[in-house]
Amino acid sequence: MTLKQIVAQKVLNDVIRPLKKKAGWNVLVLDRLAMRMLSASCKMHDMLSEGITIVEDLMKNREPLPTLDAIYLLAPTQESVNRVIGDFTVRNQYKCAHVFFTEACPDQLFSTLSKSAASRFIKTLKEINIAFTPYESQVYTLDSPDTFPLYFNAQKQGGLTSNLERIAEQIATVCATLGEYPSIRYRADFERNVELAHLVEQKLDAYKADDPTMGDGNEKARSQLIIIDRGFDAVSPCLHELTLQAMTYDLLGIENDVYKYETGGNESVDKEVLLDENDDLWVDNRHKHIAVVSQEVSNGLKKFSDSKMGITDSKSIKDLSMMIKKMPQYQKELNKFSTHFHLAEENMKYYKNGVDKLCKVEQDLAMGADADGERVKDPMKLMVPVLIDPAVRLEDRLRIILLYILSIKGISEENLNKLLQHANVSMAEKETLTNAAYLGLNMIIDQGRKKVWVPTRRERPNEQIYQSSRWVPIVKDIVEDAIDDKLDLKHFPFLAGRQVNTAYRAPTSARYGQWHKERGQGNTQRSGPRVIVFIIGGLTYSEMRAAYEVTREKKPWEVIIGSDQIITPDRFLTNLKELKTKD
Repeated sequence: MTLKQIVAQKVLNDVIRPLKKKAGWNVLVLDRLAMRMLSASCKMHDMLSEGITIVEDLMKNREPLPTLDAIYLLAPTQESVNRVIGDFTVRNQYKCAHVFFTEACPDQLFSTLSKSAASRFIKTLKEINIAFTPYESQVYTLDSPDTFPLYFNAQKQGGLTSNLERIAEQIATVCATLGEYPSIRYRADFERNVELAHLVEQKLDAYKADDPTMGDGNEKARSQLIIIDRGFDAVSPCLHELTLQAMTYDLLGIENDVYKYETGGNESVDKEVLLDENDDLWVDNRHKHIAVVSQEVSNGLKKFSDSKMGITDSKSIKDLSMMIKKMPQYQKELNKFSTHFHLAEENMKYYKNGVDKLCKVEQDLAMGADADGERVKDPMKLMVPVLIDPAVRLEDRLRIILLYILSIKGISEENLNKLLQHANVSMAEKETLTNAAYLGLNMIIDQGRKKVWVPTRRERPNEQIYQSSRWVPIVKDIVEDAIDDKLDLKHFPFLAGRQVNTAYRAPTSARYGQWHKERGQGNTQRSGPRVIVFIIGGLTYSEMRAAYEVTREKKPWEVIIGSDQIITPDRFLTNLKELKTKD
């Protein structure tokens, strides 16, 4: 089962189905995280078929429904608990409440809820341990954008302790949901990583105490959790990627995974399409290079036309529009092809209008060599034509300057100022670049260079590559080395006592009385080992792709990858810019 399927099954089996009534309906009340988690893994018709009449937002004012039971799914926060209490003390909102927390509830909040006047309306109180969003079948996000400034800026430490506790709990619920009790590794070159690793260990041990079967199985004993900070690879978030998903999110202004476009033609209409795994064409093409996507979509349409309609002459979006009119019974399938034609066409338009030139410069800077393997001797000569081109966006110029500084391992303040002036970049944007030093990178080197360890990039001579897409995200090397037992132990040590832990048996816990997790609940049907990766500071779409590639190439291993947030290059630059020295 995929991560999404596991989450959906757990929510349905542990929360919704036990409360389904033979006659009557329930209300489902969700906080923001639960709303995102549920919408990512379940469809509304699944909820309806399980007796849910309406799904409501905990934080909004709601119409009272005093004849119906409410199922609450929420994070154990003071605000959420106060809202639940208010529903039964300030107003008669529902008949009774079944409260499910997404993660371990602090004793203080549990006590607050138990002693409140609302407690007599609460019929169920349980933890389900899913405090993350399953973004894709092998990708998760914690939806925690506050983590970046807290983790990397030493002068913004006010909320760091509570933030680390929170994300450690969320990471632990990823492992618990997958039925994994992995050994824990971390990148030692950024000192805060070991602190987070220890917090995750404490949370995992608590889950293991509640469910001693967690992580059982010879293969599962090989599973690893690897904690990495964004400073391990600042190149991947800067590059223009030319695979469909990464390119689409970089160039087309996608928000909340919705692609908006006009159909064109005489009867042009605005369309909105959700880019997710319910679209098989998206799943088939998202990791393919843009050069082949149009051809793949055309081939798919031809096969569909041959099998369904005996029509083989559709060559354009206009032809497709005519087919949709003539064959309304196939409108859903044909609209899907239409969407992907538009996606490919719009991306290619950007590519031909300047992105191609940017890609060449970026790849040469990132690789330190050109497409023929010749070392780049004068990177400035590469950059100047792009930096002085008024058609090049400010963000793209900043990406190239950042790649340049990374390639030469730092720059003097004087030279940086000259470069910014030359590139027509204002001094106000300088901080976007210099703030990258908080990630442990060499940026301004007037005081000397720091010794920054960088993994040796793996040569991949047997892999088919495009000249404009030669860079491979470093996380792919790290995960492959971890699976092959070749990952550098000095820079990626195991947490003491957590390297291959087959004999460990934690004591059973009665901390939560009858509402703790039932024995065996965390087990999933998969028996193979997993590498679970957590990147603090943002996950790129190219790194997502790498997780799927390694899973295909290293069976029976499965790679699950996630972060506090999913980032595009523009989002990465914004994060750097907002990494101020003061609150």
